[in-house]
Amino acid sequence: MSVQHLCICVLQQNLSAFPGRLDDFSALLSASVAGFKVDPLLFSKIFCPLFHHISSSFVFCPFIPSFPQAAAPPPPPPEEEEEADEEETEDLGHADTYAEYKPSKSTIGISHPDFVVETNTLSSVPPPDISYTLSIPGCSISSGLLSALQLEAIIYACQQHEVILQNGQRAGFLIGDGAGVGKGRTVAGIILENFLKGRKRALWFSVSNDLKYDAERDLKDIDASNIPVFALNKIKYGDTATSEGVLFATYSALIGESQAGGQHRTRLKQILDWCKPNFDGVIVFDECHKAKNATSTKMGKAVLDLQSKLPRARVVYASATGASEPKNMIYMSRLGIWGQGTPFKAFDDFLHAIEKRGVGAMEIVAMDMKVSGMYIARQLSFSGVSFRIEEITLDEEFKLVYNKAARLWAEALELFTRAADTLGLASRKSLWGQFWASHQRFFKYLCIAAKVRRLVDLAHTEMQHGKCIVIGLQSTGEALSQSPFPTGIILCVFSAKLEELKLRLLGKIAELGKELPLNTLDELIDRFGGPEKVSEMTGRKGRVVRRPDGSVRYETRAEQGLTIDHVNVKEKERFMTGEKLIAIISEAASSGISLQADKRVQNRRRRVHMTLELPWSADRAIQQFGRTHRSNQVTAPEYIFLISELAGERRFASIVAKRLESLGALTHGDRRATESRDLSQYNFENKYGTKALDKITKAILGYIDNKVPPPKGYPGGDIMFFRGNVILANCLFLSCIPDCTITKFLNRILGLEVLQQNSLFQYFTDNFDYLINKDKKEGKYDMGILDLAPGNDEIHEETQEKFLTPGNPQEGQVILYKISVDRGMPWEEACSKAEKLTGDYEGFYLSNKPCVLLAEQGRGRNLILYKPNIGKQAHLENLDNLLLRYYKVTPDEAKDFWKSQFDFSFTNCTHANWNGKCKLIEQGQECFLGMRLRQYHMLCGALLRVWKRVSDIVSDITNSSILQIVRLKTKQNSKQVGELTFCYLLLLNPVS
Repeated sequence: MSVQHLCICVLQQNLSAFPGRLDDFSALLSASVAGFKVDPLLFSKIFCPLFHHISSSFVFCPFIPSFPQAAAPPPPPPEEEEEADEEETEDLGHADTYAEYKPSKSTIGISHPDFVVETNTLSSVPPPDISYTLSIPGCSISSGLLSALQLEAIIYACQQHEVILQNGQRAGFLIGDGAGVGKGRTVAGIILENFLKGRKRALWFSVSNDLKYDAERDLKDIDASNIPVFALNKIKYGDTATSEGVLFATYSALIGESQAGGQHRTRLKQILDWCKPNFDGVIVFDECHKAKNATSTKMGKAVLDLQSKLPRARVVYASATGASEPKNMIYMSRLGIWGQGTPFKAFDDFLHAIEKRGVGAMEIVAMDMKVSGMYIARQLSFSGVSFRIEEITLDEEFKLVYNKAARLWAEALELFTRAADTLGLASRKSLWGQFWASHQRFFKYLCIAAKVRRLVDLAHTEMQHGKCIVIGLQSTGEALSQSPFPTGIILCVFSAKLEELKLRLLGKIAELGKELPLNTLDELIDRFGGPEKVSEMTGRKGRVVRRPDGSVRYETRAEQGLTIDHVNVKEKERFMTGEKLIAIISEAASSGISLQADKRVQNRRRRVHMTLELPWSADRAIQQFGRTHRSNQVTAPEYIFLISELAGERRFASIVAKRLESLGALTHGDRRATESRDLSQYNFENKYGTKALDKITKAILGYIDNKVPPPKGYPGGDIMFFRGNVILANCLFLSCIPDCTITKFLNRILGLEVLQQNSLFQYFTDNFDYLINKDKKEGKYDMGILDLAPGNDEIHEETQEKFLTPGNPQEGQVILYKISVDRGMPWEEACSKAEKLTGDYEGFYLSNKPCVLLAEQGRGRNLILYKPNIGKQAHLENLDNLLLRYYKVTPDEAKDFWKSQFDFSFTNCTHANWNGKCKLIEQGQECFLGMRLRQYHMLCGALLRVWKRVSDIVSDITNSSILQIVRLKTKQNSKQVGELTFCYLLLLNPVS
């Protein structure tokens, strides 16, 4: 036993005798060292600082021994070791992600018209008690203009606005409801409530000036049409005549400047003058994800500046995608998570702590925000929604074209390098930035084009089944429609000395251009029968159309007397009435548009939403998916993600998957909460991806002997695989070493020929999987939120201890729960299961020692085992191994042994069952191996305020920064979610 380990054991053994804060440990030290062969000076050197560090912040609760309390016990017999391995992992697993949502503490209002859910994680966390009384008229509540869900959010937002943070600013509130729950009406309700309280002015920021009409509609819908809405873009810079109402503006308006100058030279100055000093009205940051990257963009800085200059304003953040990454939360300065009076002095401290501990820490953030009353997040049920990924096989003709393009780009890369050397360019950053951006764009559109034919076939099949189609694109490719191969940067780099090389390259580009696919959007419309059959809702001004006579010409999209925006509205109407059954939307038309199978429209066919082009960010993905899954729909949509077999396209899937995984944890308290969870298999932008990339680059260059073999079936075998990738990949991405990132790797392999690209990517993913499996075996893999004893109904809460922790915006509770789980399987349940078994090797087995089990056929010769004391065993058992220790018996022969072991194991360990005694017990220690009753400690409540200290101590003891978050539901129907603590240390406000 190490001295440090001994120190921990001493603390475990003795601290329960010293309640509260401990100030004297001399008696403890002298009493504890006795009996251990250790240098007292060395012990004191380690023990004293550890003791003082812990005792200044923690109360030590009674422990279930996780560490030995004396010298390590002698190793148990081999059978006992196997028993321990079988039992230590079966109590954690994944259960359902969502739970039905109903307000738990708000009792006013009628039910929401649609079935709404919350993640199981957040549903296990209670919101704070309600102390705020609404002023909204009772008739608006009883008539259902605002549903119970929306009223609950209004109450908590107004209640939070009563809190003043320690930095003197008023606390803000984040509405994280998903599409269709009605954030617009909720925001309008908050404005109405404050209007009735005498706060007659409000600011409403959103992403488009057109959404001003939506704001007016939302106010009208809740019977507040008397509150006027003014569009800032219609007001002159020097005009502040409006006295009360809602000033509606876009985020881009915050950075607007007048060319004329004058007193109100900027929109921000104009807004501040309109608000007047000591403004305490509402500021709504609708679709607030647009303010991300607050420190690196003018718009983001203006959002922070506005909040800083109006410290008493009632800030509301509203977005289904509030923060796709922790770094994007910086604009939410009013939540009080960082800053004065919190565990994090500045946002950078918060960001570092979160990123260091991964998604588990982000899940704590979401839970803590809800329990503190600053956050609410519900979403429409996904009942009936289906998700699937459609892998697209490439035909030989397309592969030939792709390979030609890859070779031409490789040649262009070589010529650019020669040109740069010949011209003696000192700085090449701009040159290569343009080159690789064009390279990425070109292959991105080529990947999309590869999927058109399959998408059309799928769409026709779905339409034959009475459904309609929505196709999601992020961009239209209009800018590249005239030039399929981006040549702009080629023309601007070469000098006369290199004219011949340039002309030869341009000639090859022109030849390749004849074979490249058409613009994807135009080809889709053509294959579906032309503009007469397809509703196009994009931002492009024109399109290439094939006429009935076979001719092709460019036409404007504008219809007589209509702008492009009005054309999109008209096309939406045609789709919703059923005049057209296919809709194509781009990012330009994705914000705010509703295309669901609404009960109020004629076209109520089920929507099949096909994602042809994966968006660059999760924010955009969620926004686009929310177009077809909204309130008041007859049927839920089907989502199909089309991904070609090109390995390079995983680059696009990867970045979205990474954002969605983080977004699910931050905005819903569960990384599995976001819609496209099927994409998680493509998330390579993590530490495992980085390690895998490092391994394959070193293996290809011959620096290491990799345990993971290259893909089988490569022409020429392993030697040619490594040789070919050294030559081709060296110029594409290995030249980036040592700063080759996952993003660069996934971008650059797009430029390899299909076979090499896929083989290299397969080698990368094999190494990626190997590293994950290795960490799982060693217990180092972060599994996210797990359910304690899933499927077990015998979970009981025994005790709880509550503690108050200081912080913004108010004191929060931290609770230590002691939970017991009865894992056993009664004889009646075992008999019932045995009666249904029919296989030759299924049934009851006895060992020479008084141990009995039930075996059920698993995979091949592997069996699923059930034991009286632990129920279902986590790992499968090989039949041959089982027969070495057990022999098959009849139920009558097994009955007495089963009942005896079931009863005995309730309070006795496996050693006592096998040997009649346990050496650890005889030595005065405790042993829980194989006991039916398993006990745990969970730390719940406002964890964010204490988890940094807790995780630091846990990290010191276990050498792991992973915080295992678990959730459970007790037999008394009490839901809990929190950190499963194996050191049982609880933070407490230091005693003064």
